[in-house]
Amino acid sequence: MASKHESNNSHVAEEGREHQLQKDYKDPPHSPLVDTGEFLRWSFYRAVIAEFVATLLLLYVTITVVIGATREAPNCGGVGLLGIAWSFGGMIFVLVYCTAGISGGHINPAVTFGLFLARKVSLNRALAYIVAQCLGAICGAGLVKGFQKSFYEEYGGGANHVQPGYSVGAALGAEIVGTFVLVYTVFSATDPKRNARDSFVPVLAPLPIGFAVFMVHLATIPITGTSINPARSFGPAVIYNRHTGWHQLWIFWVGPLLGAALAAAYHQHVLRAGKLKGFLFSSAET
Repeated sequence: MASKHESNNSHVAEEGREHQLQKDYKDPPHSPLVDTGEFLRWSFYRAVIAEFVATLLLLYVTITVVIGATREAPNCGGVGLLGIAWSFGGMIFVLVYCTAGISGGHINPAVTFGLFLARKVSLNRALAYIVAQCLGAICGAGLVKGFQKSFYEEYGGGANHVQPGYSVGAALGAEIVGTFVLVYTVFSATDPKRNARDSFVPVLAPLPIGFAVFMVHLATIPITGTSINPARSFGPAVIYNRHTGWHQLWIFWVGPLLGAALAAAYHQHVLRAGKLKGFLFSSAET
């Protein structure tokens, strides 16, 4: 009887060792809720500056494209909806590639919020990033207005609003789902498990993120003009400063933040819930 019990224990131990060998990655520790030591490190301020500049460049390029496409639309010229979608997706690809090693390449308060909920960044870093992103968006939209004021004023300043024929509920839903797709892609592309087992993932991580932005824009430009980024809506609302930009701005904060929270919960508590999986299922299951 004792021999049979020892044999079972040996089998369980062997499975445990095999499971550990199969787990060829290590999840980084959670960031502290508040890390005051970050304020003493230059890397923190460098990251905040990188988020500011990246968001500025994102808004400058993309709003310029939006205004140009709108201006040429009556003549069937310009880049059209497809070009606008490519400008957002392409710029995110470029900017994430450039800043990922410095700040993580968030460039979006919703992404920062989702990563904060997953304890990937501290509260003070998240707040600093969001402020920097919003200021960068204001400056980026301001540059567009400064360089082409008449066109900026005439063609809506790149401000987001619910398009004719769509309800507020449809717009809010589009922003929630669109941001879910984006933030879910961010989590998946930067997952340490994938990075460990697929060595090419860190190099290619900006590509699926940019492509997710492109695809979401194709789907939701006709509904809201597509935000999925509160800073992207906030900057033009401040600079354009019309009722069109302000009265529906809440949609472009609430929707993306809810979508980011849902994506973080799905990835962290369903797809990567190691403790929950160990509690519900046997250790022999991989």
